Amino acid sequence: MRILRTLLISQLLSAVVLAGAAMVILTMYTQQQLNTSEDNAKTAIEQILANHITGDGKVLSRQLDRSFNLKSLRVSQLDGTVLHEQNVNGNKAPLGAWLLQLFGSEFKPQMLRNQEHNIQLNYQLDFSARLEQFQLMLLMLMLLPFVLGWFPVLLSKRSITRSYRRTTSAVNDLIDRFIQDPQKAEPNWQKIPIEFSEINTALQKLANYTRSQYNEMASNANQIAEEAYKDSVTGLPNRNRFVQYYEDNIRNNESNDFGVFAITRCTELQTLNQTRGFQEGDGYIREIAELIKKLCGGYKEHRIYRLNSSDFGILLPRITPKEAENFALQLQSRFNEYQKSSELDSVAYTGLVCYESGKALGELLAIADTSISLAQTKQPNAWHLQKESSGLEMASGGYGNQNWRNVIDDVLTNNRISLLAQLIQPSNRSAKAYSEILVRFKTQEGQILPTASFLAMAEKLDRIVAVDRLIIETALTTIKNKNLQDQYFGINLSARCVHDDQFIIWLERRLLKDAHIAAKLVFEVTEFGMQQNLKTSKRFIDMAHRAGSRVTVEKFGVGITSFKFFRDLKPDYVKMDGSYTRHINEDKNNQYFMRLMIDLAHRIGVGVFAESVETQEEKHMLESLFIDGNQGYYVGKPAPL
Repeated sequence: MRILRTLLISQLLSAVVLAGAAMVILTMYTQQQLNTSEDNAKTAIEQILANHITGDGKVLSRQLDRSFNLKSLRVSQLDGTVLHEQNVNGNKAPLGAWLLQLFGSEFKPQMLRNQEHNIQLNYQLDFSARLEQFQLMLLMLMLLPFVLGWFPVLLSKRSITRSYRRTTSAVNDLIDRFIQDPQKAEPNWQKIPIEFSEINTALQKLANYTRSQYNEMASNANQIAEEAYKDSVTGLPNRNRFVQYYEDNIRNNESNDFGVFAITRCTELQTLNQTRGFQEGDGYIREIAELIKKLCGGYKEHRIYRLNSSDFGILLPRITPKEAENFALQLQSRFNEYQKSSELDSVAYTGLVCYESGKALGELLAIADTSISLAQTKQPNAWHLQKESSGLEMASGGYGNQNWRNVIDDVLTNNRISLLAQLIQPSNRSAKAYSEILVRFKTQEGQILPTASFLAMAEKLDRIVAVDRLIIETALTTIKNKNLQDQYFGINLSARCVHDDQFIIWLERRLLKDAHIAAKLVFEVTEFGMQQNLKTSKRFIDMAHRAGSRVTVEKFGVGITSFKFFRDLKPDYVKMDGSYTRHINEDKNNQYFMRLMIDLAHRIGVGVFAESVETQEEKHMLESLFIDGNQGYYVGKPAPL
């Protein structure tokens, strides 16, 4: 621990200082004592020497030896004749002697002379006992500070360790209680030692801050969870929430629950997005959501979900099929009113199915989807209720498919289609553009069928090639009959037709038959459709060019196609996907991407168009990026051909 280490170092430094001071004091004191002893001995020896009568050296040496501790003694006459000499060998306290010498003491023989008695003494006192005592005391004084200084360190260590343990225990207890219940977590101040009282304030701040952070995170998590289960356009719960609710409350419900489940499909969404823009499409979805909410308000415990971009799911618990029919009629009536005000061919179709506890969700959705298919073969905004929900034959969609097959065959046999045209406005005089031909399909009663559903079912039932042939024949005939040969028109082709050998042979012959009209046609194929088979795609483009027609790759930018692909296929135009056009005046990334695509396309001689242009700001931004043409509800609405 850092505190203990600091304390230990300070104690060691104090011990060194004390030991040094004690050593100096003891040394100086001992030095003073030895000097005094030596002076006293010298005075006494001088008196003995003055009173010595016999002149016998041995007697004098014995007298001196009895009176003093001598290390060496030599008695001689003044002329140097030695009368007696003795020496004591050995140094029993070398450390003490060395230290005293370091402080200036000199241990050397002393000389006394007596002229009267003709005697000369050379002697050195023996301080061995004193030096041993000095050396022992010196060692004790040097060790004592270190020994005494170690005890506070040990006591401090135990006290600090105990305080740390109590503090750590209190903090851990706070953390544990905060993990269990952050709202009620409070520090236990009594467990924290008084010397760590400042930690109380810090812990209180930490607890308050952590609690606020936890509350904020919990709020954000709840908000994110709600957002994850909520549709951003309508504010309704989404498909994930529907699946969760159905599995928890209907599929696994042990009680005998029942009711009606309905799917309302907004069949005009794709058409609105393409012709009027995404803003119109979102408004259309919100209007339908409001109509459904108002009508469902009279049914207890009803639930409404937005299952995907075009489908709404409606759960009506504990209502009978008869009540469900009444609900569907009211919903159709409201859709019809909205259709008149919005100038749409239709609004939405509804498929209803009875359910009961324990029924699998996949089966329920399949039956409801089949019911929608049946409803779409009737009048606009129609509905269909499938009461026998247990039959898997209906879930397979066979009945709905047969109805669609009859409707499609009727359209093909009786040419029940009408054509509209939407202008692609060129951005400058040098740019070439055209009007895209849009198709509407009708029933025997003259009602407009949902275009997206019709084309999807024609693809599914292997009728799409015949449908495209009918569209081309009708377009060529209309152009000829209305004398529109001086205008350019675009015709959409499905990917199936582009890769169908028999269709390509038929199309080339048909174009050669009306070569002057063929030169005014532009065939639009999606980027994804082109990618499915590059070899047949190139063959189709080469055929169109031989006949004098042009080719546009639409929905461009959705896939990951490289420009090498377009350089090899050599299309005449690309039409950027509407996702890049929407709010391009605010989206810097889309501006950069669009500028890059336009520059690269122009380098290889390919024109670039933008679709779904909805505002003046978007149009101006695209023109500043040197787009060749704009198409959208702001530029021009679809009009009869």
